[in-house]
Amino acid sequence: MFATTPLRIVAVSAGLSQPSSTRLLADRLAAATRERLAAEQDRNVEVQVVELRDLAVDIAHHLLSGFPSATLREAIDAVTEADGLIAVTPVFTASYSGLFKSFFDLIDNTALTGKPVVIAATGGTARHSLVLEHALRPLFAYLRALTVPTSVYAASEDWGSSGDEYTEGLPSRIRRAGGELASAVLGRTVSGASRAPGLGDGEDAVVPFEQQLADLRLD
Repeated sequence: MFATTPLRIVAVSAGLSQPSSTRLLADRLAAATRERLAAEQDRNVEVQVVELRDLAVDIAHHLLSGFPSATLREAIDAVTEADGLIAVTPVFTASYSGLFKSFFDLIDNTALTGKPVVIAATGGTARHSLVLEHALRPLFAYLRALTVPTSVYAASEDWGSSGDEYTEGLPSRIRRAGGELASAVLGRTVSGASRAPGLGDGEDAVVPFEQQLADLRLD
C-alpha cells in the first residue's frame, strides 16, 4: 500500500547568535537531505528546525523541576518521532555546547534507538574538527542512534570554500552527509527493513535492519 504520511526530518541547532553559522549549517544539511529524499521516493518531506537558544530557559527549568514546558515537550517529541535527525552544535572548549548537551540529557537513552542521525559542528578553527569523533559520536552511541558515516565540521574558513585537490569543500561534504541520511531513512521506513534483490528470490528479499547498520558502517 502506498504510504501517504510524510517523512519527517528534524534539525537541532544549538547556535546562540543570530544569525548563526550553526543554524546555517543545519539548514543546508536539511536541504541536502530533503533534496535526496524527494529525488528517490514519492512521499512528501517535512523539515523542522529546533532552535535550542529559544528553549534555553525551558531546558534549565526542566533540569531543576523534572517537568518540561509544553514548548519543550513539543521539541522533544519532534526529535524522538523524526524519521531522521540532524544535530548541530557550536564548539565550546573543545566539545559540544552546554545547551546542546543539556537538551539531549532530557531525552531518554532508548528514545533514539536506531534513528539515523547526522552529527555536525561549527567552530572558528579547523583544529577542533575532532570534536565530532571524541564528543558527538560517543554521545549518540550512548543514545543508541545510528550516526551516518559522514559528519560535517565547518570552520570559519570553510564557508565559501570549494576545497582543493586534497580535501572536499563544505558543500560536497554537506551533500554527502545529506545523501547518507536520506539513504538511512529510506532503509528503515517499513518495519525496520528495506527491500533488496536476493539470490534465488523471484521477488525482493528483506534485508534485516541490523545488516543495514553493519553495511552502512562499513561504507
